[in-house]
Amino acid sequence: MAELEHPSARNALIVGASRGLGLGLVETFLGRGWRVTATQRKASPGLAALESEALTIETADIDDDQAVSVLHDRLASRTFDLVFVVAGVATQAHDPLHAVPRPVAAQVYLTNAISPVRFAEAFRDRLAPGGSLVFMSSILGSVGLNTSGGWENYRASKAALNTLVRSFAIRHAAENLSVVLMHPGWVRTEMGGDGADIDVATSVAGMADVIEARLGRPGTAYLDYRGETLAW
Repeated sequence: MAELEHPSARNALIVGASRGLGLGLVETFLGRGWRVTATQRKASPGLAALESEALTIETADIDDDQAVSVLHDRLASRTFDLVFVVAGVATQAHDPLHAVPRPVAAQVYLTNAISPVRFAEAFRDRLAPGGSLVFMSSILGSVGLNTSGGWENYRASKAALNTLVRSFAIRHAAENLSVVLMHPGWVRTEMGGDGADIDVATSVAGMADVIEARLGRPGTAYLDYRGETLAW
């Protein structure tokens, strides 16, 4: 997938792009003519295989503040029309909360809720005028739509992400940021399982459509991959 750079191409920073939805988003935005900087926690064969002139691969763990700071410095000369924090975990997601060891539960919360907002805080100054900050949330983070239970710690981490992102946006209200919390659908990935509703290609194409349509629109929205608003 070789996409030549164009001076007017948009720039995306996809955080957590080594596989699954993150990797699919990188491929999709490259295919739409964007320049993409993709981060991986460790070497990703999937990213390496793309071999696009419009792709830059960086290594950073969003749970490591020092690594994020180093990445911020390395990208000092760049601004991004899209910063999409995809990175997340679902460790022991099917276990009830009391069966999840405290350190495991805390790590899920750290990676899924705290680290994405800390990353956004660090990279606010890398957002281009008219750009958007997007966070990979989930319909499971909706308190109002939780009628089936299950995925308890994961749900709580995504509900916390939703709350923290809204607070982040309010704290920076004077900047009129464009902020989206995105539900990708129930997707056939390692996390979603083989019985999920849709494949990665359907999800990432939908998310890319929603992002491009809303790019730079001020305010905070909680949307799914079809652009439909979800209940908090």
